[in-house]
Amino acid sequence: KLAKDENYKISLLIALGCFTGLRISDILSLRWKQILGADEFTVIEKKTGKVRTIRLNLGLQQHIKECYGHINPVGINGQFYKSETIFTVQRINIILKEVKKKYKLKIKNFSCHSLRKTFGRQVYNMNSDNAELALVKLMELFNHSSVAITKRYLGLRQEEILQTYDCLSF
Repeated sequence: KLAKDENYKISLLIALGCFTGLRISDILSLRWKQILGADEFTVIEKKTGKVRTIRLNLGLQQHIKECYGHINPVGINGQFYKSETIFTVQRINIILKEVKKKYKLKIKNFSCHSLRKTFGRQVYNMNSDNAELALVKLMELFNHSSVAITKRYLGLRQEEILQTYDCLSF
């Protein structure tokens, strides 16, 4: 919807967050040459200093290409979010709240971190037949020290606790 409304920068920012699981600080430091025409790229995560290789699926690759064509940046060596508008985490959080309101999204708290968590929930839900393996993979992707932390991070632990009430009978 954002791309159809010609908001290509925010459309691509949300897509990158939801399909890579990168932190917003890492997305903001991307350069076009890393992602344009690539099927994978490597980043050094700002928070952890760890090297991480990200694979881009075909749909995301196409979206990157389309957005690049519409955004028409000066060149591919430039930073992805370098522009006349300064993109900071705080500014993006404000933009995401505006997106939530404009598109009437039924999301409780919509912020930069929601993108990373959305990635995690998608991976978990798509692998529900082998949930423990999905959690181990996510633990590694997120650089968490335990599966318990990953479960808490995704809100799974809270869901499990609340389901305890559902199994009681009156």
